[in-house]
Amino acid sequence: MAEHSTRRSGRWRSGEQSRQRILAAAREHFRAHGYAGTTVRAVAAEAGVDPAMVFYFFGNKQGLFGAAIDMYAGLPPAIDAMFAAGLDGIGDRLVRTLVENMDQSDKAPLALLNGPGPQPDYVEGLLREYIEREITGRLTALLDAPDAAMRVGMVNVQLLGLAVTRYVIKLEPIASATVNELVERFGAIAQRCLTGTS
Repeated sequence: MAEHSTRRSGRWRSGEQSRQRILAAAREHFRAHGYAGTTVRAVAAEAGVDPAMVFYFFGNKQGLFGAAIDMYAGLPPAIDAMFAAGLDGIGDRLVRTLVENMDQSDKAPLALLNGPGPQPDYVEGLLREYIEREITGRLTALLDAPDAAMRVGMVNVQLLGLAVTRYVIKLEPIASATVNELVERFGAIAQRCLTGTS
């Protein structure tokens, strides 16, 4: 029994060491090559592990990036789920994803993305690239319209205003509104920005 426990403990230490090596390699690659220029394969090679181990620990590149900069762990999978059903109802899903994840996070509003405490200078640029690629870029591609970038920009304004009002200024009645109330009201605005006629 003691021998079995020792083996399990050793395996756990080895796994945790591999995870830390992967994170160290990921931070270096994201800093040097940006979000788009970093690949799971390159990070795995740098860490001396099989790419399957990266996927095992972090799920995908989004998850790896989130862990590397201490992003709220629930956000990357929520973003993927948000896009799964296409344009129908995307306004509601955008608002729900934002509010539910910010409500559930124990981090400050901006730390939902970049973790607690001071961050290296390059993290701000990485976050911008991440948001542009994984949210703004995907929304723009879904729209496939000449004014898609402006439409998505209008949605960004709505979501940023909602986040600041609810979590930074804490202005009523937005601060204490339920998630469903906010989805019902702001989801329709976001949807109209994206798919409505001007």
